[in-house]
Amino acid sequence: MQIARARYHPKLPAALKGPVQAVKGKKTCSIAHQDEIEAKFPGTYGMPVITFERNDTPVSSPPVKVGVILSGGQAPGGHNVIAGLFDGLKAINKRSRLFGFILGPGGLLNHNAIKLTAKLVREYRNTGGFDIIGSDRTKLETKDHFDQGLAFLDKQGIEALVIIGGDDSNTNACILAEYYRTTKHRVQVIGCPKTIDGDLKNEQIETSFGFDTACKVYSELIGNIQRDCNSARKYWHFIKLMGRSASHIALECALQTHPNVCIISEEVEAGNETLDGIVDRIATVIARRAADGNNFGTVLIPEGLIEFIPAMKRLIDELNDLLASKKEESKKRLTGKKQRAFILDKLTEESRKLYTDLPENVARQLTLDRDAHGNVQVSLIETEKLLAELVGRRLDKWKKAGRYTGKFSPQVHFFGYEGRCAAPSNYDADYCYSLGYTAACLIQAGETGYMASVRNTTAPADQWIAGGVPITMMMNMEKRNGERKPVIQKALVKLDSAPFKTFAACRDAWACTTDYVYPGPIQYFGPPEVCNAPTVTLQLEQQK
Repeated sequence: MQIARARYHPKLPAALKGPVQAVKGKKTCSIAHQDEIEAKFPGTYGMPVITFERNDTPVSSPPVKVGVILSGGQAPGGHNVIAGLFDGLKAINKRSRLFGFILGPGGLLNHNAIKLTAKLVREYRNTGGFDIIGSDRTKLETKDHFDQGLAFLDKQGIEALVIIGGDDSNTNACILAEYYRTTKHRVQVIGCPKTIDGDLKNEQIETSFGFDTACKVYSELIGNIQRDCNSARKYWHFIKLMGRSASHIALECALQTHPNVCIISEEVEAGNETLDGIVDRIATVIARRAADGNNFGTVLIPEGLIEFIPAMKRLIDELNDLLASKKEESKKRLTGKKQRAFILDKLTEESRKLYTDLPENVARQLTLDRDAHGNVQVSLIETEKLLAELVGRRLDKWKKAGRYTGKFSPQVHFFGYEGRCAAPSNYDADYCYSLGYTAACLIQAGETGYMASVRNTTAPADQWIAGGVPITMMMNMEKRNGERKPVIQKALVKLDSAPFKTFAACRDAWACTTDYVYPGPIQYFGPPEVCNAPTVTLQLEQQK
């Protein structure tokens, strides 16, 4: 398989097959808080969207040295972004050189980079993972960081940086581009949209790379479980899926596999649903199926569900403030029974009751150390176990009351790392290669503060539209660690969107029947409608 994938030649938009010219559109503005964003980014705010077209009168370009950084969590296709960037730079000028910073943004600060050669890049084409140079979550956000990295860039003569990452990484790219431009340094900064969560998208960015592959991997696993489930007919499987800030993965996997229950966090928040209400909803489906003799099924749960339940969100906000304001005191006292007593004494009445009703292990998980942004680490909260336990309690009560006559045997799963480094699907292999090539074209055009954009991707690849979108166009102001900061706005599941409406129209039937779909593994070879199909989400969004 590795040898065969190495031979695969990713497809490119027709406009990138030869010399290109950048066609600029109208001036843009940020998605929200325009005055604040413009004040923070005076040098890069308002730039136009760029579209690349074939150039019949090519202009020679001087060689350029470019650095590339893989930032944040892994996503399938990152190696093809680098391959596309490498080939794009060499197509512009064979003497251009590409350097990879080792272990993410930390490599820039530590002045640790290697030259990426044709031989090295060849070994990683069409493969999963970020292991060609590695990644980390170091944040580039202070003047010292900018100057520390700039010293190395100047020393090596590197004129442009490509940062491959999610919304936070591309926010950092925008801040870096602004700093270099306003301080008259000539280093260009270009971003590429990466995250399997699927929450980095807008009108110009149709999808983030890795989402297609990860969802296909998870859907294969869910299908395998559903086949097992339908064979043994005695287990209920509670499956948590990655996606802390949005439910795109859960929704896409539901559309691919037809589970009996799928919770969508955004719907829970919009309906002001309680944890008790979610438990009741799941238990009702289980009881209904048991009445038909079906004591088995599947439940899909988005990773970030806890933070979307309004009452739970209020509890988490109180815990965040408590842990931030009482940090030293908390470290000394938040252990064992003292921990619980200390927290209960500080909470409001509503949150105190909720915290008391939670299983002890979940309550403890809510007080673990926060991430770099001051947020609870939801991946460490075993939501799948919480729901399985609470549903079991509910069914026991119903059985005593004569409302439930079945048998409930839960199994729990968390599909996370299984999908982040999979070999990219043909869609992601092509899409990522095109993103990298587009980044090279943006560098050639002299642009900075842009994110590479490839659109119309439900059409054949030669009809894809390549260009760039100003990162400031995607930004708004949000509270992070108690301060208002400019960040790229996350794209949540829209309840009026075609993907959600399609799911909502089918879920009642899926709940009652065993209408499972077993997608099987990713297909790399065969009919185009099997091998090259994008996600169901993207097809529905594009109405194709």
